[in-house]
Amino acid sequence: MKALSVLLTLTALMLSACASPRQAFEIGAPAAQPAPAPSTSMEIAMEKAVLDEGLGPAPRMIVRRASLTLVVEDTMAAVDAIRQIAEATEGYIAESNAYRVGEQMQATVTIRVPAEEMDRILKELKDMAIRVDRENISTEDVTEEYTDIESRLRNLEATEQELLALLREVRARPNATAEDILNVHRRITEVREEIERLKGRQQYLDNLVALATITIELIPDELTRPVIEPGWRPLQTLRSAFRALVRALQKLIDLAIWLTVFVLPILILIAIPFTLLLLVIRWIRGRRVRQD
Repeated sequence: MKALSVLLTLTALMLSACASPRQAFEIGAPAAQPAPAPSTSMEIAMEKAVLDEGLGPAPRMIVRRASLTLVVEDTMAAVDAIRQIAEATEGYIAESNAYRVGEQMQATVTIRVPAEEMDRILKELKDMAIRVDRENISTEDVTEEYTDIESRLRNLEATEQELLALLREVRARPNATAEDILNVHRRITEVREEIERLKGRQQYLDNLVALATITIELIPDELTRPVIEPGWRPLQTLRSAFRALVRALQKLIDLAIWLTVFVLPILILIAIPFTLLLLVIRWIRGRRVRQD
């Protein structure tokens, strides 16, 4: 038992002796690190790109469009309901066209409504119809074009500021000519026109993205068509037939007048020479017969 305790004591001493140099090495002064190399322009650009990615992607610019063909009971009542739906969401009717096919009214209505409300409005429109014959939903991503416009606007606005500074500098020169000033001013005008054109396109895309476009074709239900069309007027048909008969009789009388007054005298004038010629030929033949 005594020998075992001595053996354990010696083993503990050996382990502590081995661990001391290692501990001294770990707690010692750290080795000198090499100075970092200066960042290159490529590394700076890469770091900037990483930071930009950390900001998150730009929101997508999506243009939403939809078209419906609805079978309804009353076309004009449906047009009024569509107007109320659009105005309730601060939208508006962009185009409305009502026309008659046979004895029933059909219509085509185009509305602009907030894009985030399009799905709910489509459900309302379909709920008010008897049947949905056609539904088409499409989207168009204009993010790339919009981002390109923003980039070009920033460059053009910076160019415009530089040109304005150049114009002030040219005007301050004692030897500046009118042609020099006009050249700079002409370039500023061209840049400003391009800026206004791009801003107009940007506003147009903003409007397309903010407001969805829905086109609705309204067709009346065949079951709502009356057995007797409301436009049928037998008395008017009788009067039209009598009027056609009178016109036909007038044509016949006019033809008889033309034959009597115009054609008959011309035929008589044409027949007189032929009649005289026949009489002369008969007289000559009769004279020859008597001589024989």
